[in-house]
Amino acid sequence: MHLSNYLTCLWPGLSELWWRGRLSALPLAIGFALAFNALLVMRYLYPTWVDPWLIGSAWWIGIVMWGVWTVKSMRALPELLQPRQVSQQPDCFPEAQQAFLAEQWDVAEARLLAVLEIEPRDPPALLLLSGVYRHTDRAGYAAALIQELQRLEVAAAWEIEIQAEAERVQRWLELQAEATDAGQEDVAPNEPENEPENDSAVEPQEQAGETEDSPPEVLSMDANRGQQPEESSTLHDSAITHWSRKAA
Repeated sequence: MHLSNYLTCLWPGLSELWWRGRLSALPLAIGFALAFNALLVMRYLYPTWVDPWLIGSAWWIGIVMWGVWTVKSMRALPELLQPRQVSQQPDCFPEAQQAFLAEQWDVAEARLLAVLEIEPRDPPALLLLSGVYRHTDRAGYAAALIQELQRLEVAAAWEIEIQAEAERVQRWLELQAEATDAGQEDVAPNEPENEPENDSAVEPQEQAGETEDSPPEVLSMDANRGQQPEESSTLHDSAITHWSRKAA
């Protein structure tokens, strides 16, 4: 770790804001800035506003507090920059690498999640977890991890690896999209084949409907035909009766 990293410890709260983005340290940094500027104004610009003894006492108290916070920040800096190395928990990253090479995706994912619990912004662990998601058909999760990595400043040294993994994930997404489109095209040609069956099923119904509608007409014609023999028979009977009367 470079000595230049310790320069952020000279301003209380700045190291946590700079390296971790912790907003909880923002009030401390703002408070120190206000107090420091107020002491400078009262001591050098307007020394008659307040009793010089009070200003001197506040100045020495501020220096002591600044020293305490500086030492505290220096001690906490290794944990901010390299939490895996200073953590008391075992480092599971080597086991995750071995499980990844052995294609034991469940074991690799569990070990990588344990690593990320210690250091959520660890670029190697995030890259390897993206590969696990890609091999287990979770390319959407892998793409989200790549986007998160590209926004991290600590991942600037891994730019080449991140770009290569992003290209692999993109190819994987394109292959999935092509497979989905091919599946839809295979299903589409089967639809027209069912149409003639439906038409053939409709035609018998129409023919059946025509046959069901035709009997009333046929019955009416049969009825008319049946009435003609009855009329002729009555005429024949009346003629015989009239002839018999004449004969009598």
